[in-house]
Amino acid sequence: MTSTTTGLPDRYRPLDQVAPDEETATGVIRSWRARDRVLNRDVALRVHTPGGPAAREWITRALTAGGLATPALAMVYDAAEGTGGTEPGGAAYVVNEWIEGTRLSDRLASDGPLPEREARSLVRRLAEGVAEAHRVGLAVGGLTPEHVVLRPGGLVGLLSVPAASGTEKGDIAALGALLELCLTGSRPQDAGRAGIASPDLAALVRRARSDDPATGLSSAATMVALLAAPPRPGTGPQEAVRPDGYTDSGWMRRLRERREDTPDDDGPVRLDRGSLPPVPGAAPGRPLPPRPAAPAAEEDDLDWGETFDTDDDAPADDRRSSSSARRRLAVVGLPLLALALVIAFALWFGNNVLSVAGSVDQEGSTPSASAGTSAGSASAPAPSSAAAPVAGAPVPVSAAAIYNPFGDGDPENDDDVASSVDGDPGTVWSTVTYRGSAAFGNLKPGVGVVYDLGSEQALAGVTITTTLPGSTVEVRTGSAPTGALEAFPVAATATLTGTDDIALSAPVTARYVLVWVTGLTQVADGFQADLAEVAVTAAG
Repeated sequence: MTSTTTGLPDRYRPLDQVAPDEETATGVIRSWRARDRVLNRDVALRVHTPGGPAAREWITRALTAGGLATPALAMVYDAAEGTGGTEPGGAAYVVNEWIEGTRLSDRLASDGPLPEREARSLVRRLAEGVAEAHRVGLAVGGLTPEHVVLRPGGLVGLLSVPAASGTEKGDIAALGALLELCLTGSRPQDAGRAGIASPDLAALVRRARSDDPATGLSSAATMVALLAAPPRPGTGPQEAVRPDGYTDSGWMRRLRERREDTPDDDGPVRLDRGSLPPVPGAAPGRPLPPRPAAPAAEEDDLDWGETFDTDDDAPADDRRSSSSARRRLAVVGLPLLALALVIAFALWFGNNVLSVAGSVDQEGSTPSASAGTSAGSASAPAPSSAAAPVAGAPVPVSAAAIYNPFGDGDPENDDDVASSVDGDPGTVWSTVTYRGSAAFGNLKPGVGVVYDLGSEQALAGVTITTTLPGSTVEVRTGSAPTGALEAFPVAATATLTGTDDIALSAPVTARYVLVWVTGLTQVADGFQADLAEVAVTAAG
């Protein structure tokens, strides 16, 4: 579809109108997908009629947005005010980055509400971009599910930056509405809408909407911090938002549940002397089991010999004499039996264990230094416990894991990390795609992969294969798989060209090797780096 719109430079050729006409207080805005003939790329083109003074405020806001570089907001490439009227040159326009992906409105319509973790991440990323805009005094506006695009790699982008009008408080309220929509699939005005399961997020939505300075959110940066914080323990699915607006705090709910679970009683229980305390949870008034009766006589009061005496008709003197004889036999005989057992064990130990040890010592002893050897012969060296590594040979990698200490908690293609050591250069681990800068979109200094060699090894270098030449890396080593980046000293740096043999500045003995990616290379929709194959070589 071609455009008859006037007042646009020949550089931009409208292709398709992508949104209905937007009526504003100053005119009409039409949104197009257009082609930039100079840079040969698609762009988002918005045209405001009339131009001139009517569009001046909008163009001024667009020029302010042009100084932002945040992945969450579509970049502004160009903006012009025009001259007003209907003659050529009379239309104002703003040219934005064109973002490919799935609209949030389409995702919710097809799959329903998002999982809590995904909803937190999505709104937090948007709030980060909005907070950056507020920092330079720009209210973004247009924060609707139709303008939010879910991009590959877990990123999110906002189209049509900035909207024709907006306020910072309106941006915060819109973020709260987006959070509720992501969690419930319904808007605030929808009848019979579901409540938000998490009490923390329900409270955050209420604060985002509140106009009370004492309870409302003070800034979009505050929302970022609250969404980045992990959920509090014990805040599982609850009905936190009710139609009547009544809510429970966590400790009040737990107190009420505990009181409901505790049976009513008739007051304190008075214990009798010698009785046991009541068992927790026992029904009031239920009798306790009786204590076992004490034995009629203690063992010490019995005659030990009488326990073996079954002749009840024998005279008492005879029974006493027989008991004394057995007692003397036990006193004398038991020690003699124990002594005999000790002597028998000593004889067995001497005949068996010591004799075997002596024979082993004689057969396995090495010849003394004075033992003669024949002319021209040499004694064979003792075999080593393990073969020394061959210089330049690959060192086996027992495990690999993502190292991302400066990340925001979202995965960095963690499931693909094994592809960097599977022996197949056709499979790769790659970073997610970043926008705005090869320095990870100015979000963090780098990301890497830690390789576990199983034990400490003498290392000489690393061979790295990549399918994205131009990225930069540091080879670092360490004694543990985690910790601060400073715990992995730099052993070498390189700019990857394809397959690179990177020699360490000096031989290093270490168990863990960290390939730390410090710079990305440009790809079709941003900046990225990958590791197709990593091999660690031994120093020998």
